[in-house]
This record gives sequence, C-alpha cells and structure tokens, in this order.
Amino acid sequence: MMRSLRFFDDLAKSLANRPPIVLGVVHPCSLPALHAVAEIVRRRLAVPVLIGPVAEIRALAASAAILLDGCQMVDVPTAQDAAHTGVAMAHEGKVAALMKGSLHSRIFLHELGHHEGGLRTARRMSHVYVLDAPQAPRVLLVSDGAVNIAPDLNTRCDIVQNSIDLARMLGIGQPRVALLSAVEVINPDLPSTLDAAVICKMAERGQITGGVVDGPLALDNAISPEAARCKGVASPVAGLADILVVPDLEAGNILAKQMTFIGQARAAGIVMGMRVPVILTSRADPVPVRVLSCMVAATMIGQGYGATPVALPARVDDARPGAV
Repeated sequence: MMRSLRFFDDLAKSLANRPPIVLGVVHPCSLPALHAVAEIVRRRLAVPVLIGPVAEIRALAASAAILLDGCQMVDVPTAQDAAHTGVAMAHEGKVAALMKGSLHSRIFLHELGHHEGGLRTARRMSHVYVLDAPQAPRVLLVSDGAVNIAPDLNTRCDIVQNSIDLARMLGIGQPRVALLSAVEVINPDLPSTLDAAVICKMAERGQITGGVVDGPLALDNAISPEAARCKGVASPVAGLADILVVPDLEAGNILAKQMTFIGQARAAGIVMGMRVPVILTSRADPVPVRVLSCMVAATMIGQGYGATPVALPARVDDARPGAV
C-alpha cells in the first residue's frame, strides 16, 4: 500500500518562519550544485557562501542562466583550497553548515577529519540517509552508507548514537533502531550478528541512549510486522524500525540507492559527529536531494546542533579567504 510522502513537506513548514542559515558550499563547480544553490536561496533556507574559483563559478552559472543573487563568494583556486577554507570557516563560526559541491569526497572528508583545525568531535563521523519512500511504512534513516567502509565495533556504536540523535532532532521521539544482518539470530560466522548482540547489551546498560535498539534483524522483519510474526521474532523493534543500521558501507549505499532510484524515495543525507551539520552530496544527486539535505541541516541547527548561530555576513563579492 502506497502512502502520502509528507515528511519533508512537514519539515519545510517547520522551517518557514526561521531565519536562513549561513551555508558554506565547497567548490560548487557543477550545474547541479549551482541549481541547488539557486533553489536554496529561492526557498530562503540559507544564505550560501560559495567557496571556490569565482570566475569559473560565475561563467558556469551564466551558461545555464542561473542567478546567484543572494550568494556570498570566497575566491580560492582549487578544490583542495576550497575544502580547507570551508572547514576553517566552519571551525571559526563564519558558516553554520557545510555542503559539498563538485569536489571528490575524499578531499572533503580529509579536511573535515583533521585533528587540528578540522571539525572532529569525540564522536566518529558517520553518514545518515533520510529516506521517505511511498512503499515504506514510515520515513526511514539508513546508516552508514557513505563514510565508514567497514566499521569496527566502536565505530558502529557511534553510528547508532549519531543516527538516534538525528532522528530525535527530526521529531522521532524514541526511535527504534534495527541492527541489520542477513539473519535474526546470533551466528558466530556472521560478525555483524555478534556486533549487534554487543551493541544491544551496551544500549541496555545505558552506553547508547535515546532510542530502542535491537538486532540482529534481517531487513524484512525489521520493517514488516507480518514478516516478524511469520519468523517468530519477538522484539520491540521488529516490524517497527525507524533506523536501519547496516553492516558496512556497501550494504548501506546499495540499500539507499535502491530506495531512491527504484523505490522513488525522497532523500536527504547528512554527516553526523562533526561540529556543524555537513551535507555530503554525490555527483549523481539531483537538485531535490541537495535541497532536502539543506532542510535537514537547517532543522538540526534549529534544534541547537553545532556552534553558536552565525550572523549573516555582510555583502562581499569575490572576497579572499577570511573576508566573509
């Protein structure tokens, strides 16, 4: 049974009367990135600060008749410089959130993760997809499908806590977390089932807070009450999961892309565990994904996530690093 997709519409309504955030857009040297910037300005979600080669950005925008009115600009020559400058601006409180433009994720994540001058916290960084699909029973969060390739137990614990924190900021009061595997029983030959058992005990002892955690669960009995009944899975999470924590990056990436490209999900993505919200877009992400991700970042900031709110910068075009 298909359902109405209302989650992001409701999120937009909740942001309607809030002031725009200051968003650093790192190396926006592609048409999808610039179209998204224009739409973000149109919706008054953010004042974008475009960090990159200004002449190239302006020429690219002009080639597609994209208006960059309402944007600030910081002129730096390379993708590496843009990533370094964007992270420094976030570190100094000059922007409230960051969005990846068209540079390679490896460059961006390297700058984010610097011990000195980066945006690291005590928590490991992890990515969360927010997916609202017509065939899904509710909005689902999937983690981690973009940052941690083969997370160890400590990293998986932070992935779970980061996901819970985001779900609560998005209005899910006590999210149910399913630790996914291929089966719903402990199997020593499947490391993901052993990790799930340990993480559940940690949640039981208060080392993970804010949600209800269970696993291992297979995908079917995590989201389908009927599948859980058929398999005899008795769990407060089975059939009711809000958050799907996958065993590794490949599983998360495949699941999220299947939901978006085949399941027609409306999607957003955010990196958690940083000092500010970070939007890690893919080069294949269409404009709506980028805009909805900005909405998630703005919601997080409205809930007090990140540094002290940033005042809107003075109008400075073609500024050098640090001028905005």
